[in-house]
Amino acid sequence: MIEYLCLRRKCEKGESVRYEWFWVVRGSPLLGVLLLCLLLQIAAAEPPRIQIPRASKAPALEDVLGGASASAGAMITDFRQYNPHDGEPTSRETRAYLSYDSDNLYALFVCKDEPDNIRARISKREDIFNDDMVTLYVDTFHDRQRMYTFSSNPLGIQADLIFTEGQRPNLAFDTLWYSKGQLTADGYVVWMAIPFKSLRFPRSAGQSWGIALGRGIIRNNEFSYWPYITPRVRSFVSQLATLEPLDQVSRGHNVQVMPYLTFTHARIHDDTDQGAKPLEMRSELRGGFDAKLIWRDSVSIDIAVSPDFSQVESDEPQVTINQRFEVFFPEKRPFFLENAGFFLTPENLFFSRRVMQPSVGIRMTGKAGVWNVGGLMMNDRGTGESPVGGDSHAWVGVARVQREFGKQSSIGFLGTGRATNQGANEVLSFDARLNLNPNWTLTGQLAKSWARGLVLGKPVGTDSFVELSHNGRHFNYVSQYVDRSPGFRSDVGFIPRVDIRQTVHSFDYRVRPKHSLVASFGPSFSALSNWDREGRVQDWQAVVGFGIDLVRKTALSGNHAESFERFQDHGFRKESSGLTLSSDWFKSVGIATSYNHGAAINFFPAAGLQPFLGTSDTASARVTLRPRPGLQIDNTYLYSRLGAQGLSSSQTPAERIKASVFNNHLLRSKLNYQFTRRLALRAILDYSAVLPNAALVNLDRSKKLTTDFLVTYFVHPGTALYVGYTDKHENVFFNATTSTLVNLPTPSFRMTTARQVFFKVSYLFRL
Repeated sequence: MIEYLCLRRKCEKGESVRYEWFWVVRGSPLLGVLLLCLLLQIAAAEPPRIQIPRASKAPALEDVLGGASASAGAMITDFRQYNPHDGEPTSRETRAYLSYDSDNLYALFVCKDEPDNIRARISKREDIFNDDMVTLYVDTFHDRQRMYTFSSNPLGIQADLIFTEGQRPNLAFDTLWYSKGQLTADGYVVWMAIPFKSLRFPRSAGQSWGIALGRGIIRNNEFSYWPYITPRVRSFVSQLATLEPLDQVSRGHNVQVMPYLTFTHARIHDDTDQGAKPLEMRSELRGGFDAKLIWRDSVSIDIAVSPDFSQVESDEPQVTINQRFEVFFPEKRPFFLENAGFFLTPENLFFSRRVMQPSVGIRMTGKAGVWNVGGLMMNDRGTGESPVGGDSHAWVGVARVQREFGKQSSIGFLGTGRATNQGANEVLSFDARLNLNPNWTLTGQLAKSWARGLVLGKPVGTDSFVELSHNGRHFNYVSQYVDRSPGFRSDVGFIPRVDIRQTVHSFDYRVRPKHSLVASFGPSFSALSNWDREGRVQDWQAVVGFGIDLVRKTALSGNHAESFERFQDHGFRKESSGLTLSSDWFKSVGIATSYNHGAAINFFPAAGLQPFLGTSDTASARVTLRPRPGLQIDNTYLYSRLGAQGLSSSQTPAERIKASVFNNHLLRSKLNYQFTRRLALRAILDYSAVLPNAALVNLDRSKKLTTDFLVTYFVHPGTALYVGYTDKHENVFFNATTSTLVNLPTPSFRMTTARQVFFKVSYLFRL
């Protein structure tokens, strides 16, 4: 029997809750263990709570430079490791202070460390994830589903994002907040001020939020948090502490207007105009504005008139040669990136890059209690990347409703539509996310599409998705099933393949040694199988791998895959092996390399040939150099080769080159120099070459060299000045007789095909 068992709760002001066990359990050991587990679960269910003072004046960085200060706010010291040693105290002394006034939430961090070991650079905003950093996490609706994340490196360079459980972090979120940082003789200090106008929260007199503080020490792969947050629980947001009500917080009217102006002067060849000259002079002056109205403190209404959808940041290079399905390029335009999580579902039914050149648009996103709502309507004048070509314009609409229930579970509905003068496509879907326990999650989605006047064949299609996943400190597992009918169509989504019934199972196990150079290691396995509606096997794949993670952000992994793929009624048996290495062991140098050798299909054979299997070699290498503060040079090389099989070892190198199906080279060298926190220079040199064997593959021979310069004066999100120059050369010449561009057989750069200077300025008015 149980003679005596007690749980004592201790809490100092500004510290996390601690539970202490005392006395003994006598009698049945099993009964004692069961009761102990039950009480531990009850204890874990109650997050710690904290009260912070209202500041009579705004705290400053100087308040903590000389030591602890009562004016800095409520002090927090109990930081515990998340990685690499779950639950242990942070390896370097860390303390933080929290306070607030009517306009801002304040955080001050004091981080002890050896000055020579601190990683900190003057860099552009958002480029601090290879530096040491501190972070403030805020769940303003206290729904344990979604949180704001504000990070700063030791020099005060900012990064912010929105994290929603079950989704990838929205790294493109940008809002206005303030930070300062300073290196000291024994570490560094950071000051943050988060304006309440930059946050969305319920309309109530007293604000009770979720809150957490974090510190990252990159050289140790170490991330520590207050309160104690453990990877043994899948959900991060549910482990945040509770911030006691903040009273008399000022929200203001919170109206934002951001006008912009762009000017472009270009010499470009227009290959859509057969009568055009080789290079045509064009100039364009364009302006417009975005306006934001915050209604009832938690709903954002955005109106865009001739919106600024220019893309200042170029896409990262990707291999697009010999790809059977469409290659995904992520969205980079700010209008679509803000609150993008409201429209995300397990199946990607809204891919904003389908909207090309909108002339006017309106978007509404917000939260009311347990309801999340989102809506978007735009007129699109562009057709270049749309699945439906030849239209003068299209109307695009998206609507989303989601209801939360239980502990981080939700159900939702999504509707999308795209209508042109040639036809329309609509999609309706239902999705659900069930949090079964702290580690297991079940996700599902059902969708149906309708198409009118767009394509021949079935005008109606269905899509279903279900996934069971487990996340833990040592063991991770995913089981997934996708079923898309041949007639399913989503013109504003990213659905590269239909007519599939596909299952995927994958797991990995990680051993995590303590106090070792090896942070973790372990095996992984995944298996895929796919059938069409006629029951024929389309694909199967089995991959085994092993990975090792070391300190200083260093990782090594290898894998071997056996697979089968059916293409144009031909079955191809394939295998491949690969190695990957990445490291940021040294502050001034970072590397990431990979190599894969095996077999691949030639999806685009030359005329008269059937698709065939060839030997495949793919490699990538990235070297990042940081020779001095503010300067970073990234060099990236991607290589892809497909060769004919069955070559004899006696053949000469020239004969082997002739037997190559194609060689594809992509090289990018990017230089970023940050003169100050606001002023920066970026220079990019891009080289690409496609060298095909015309007897084996249907590809055009091409070589391109592009230079791109950009000067940025970035005050804060919404207020910035950009001046840029782009110049592109290709191995083509202009045929005056046919008024067309003709590819040269030799890989020399013959002609400038595009040259452009542009100027862009925007300014954020916050009323």
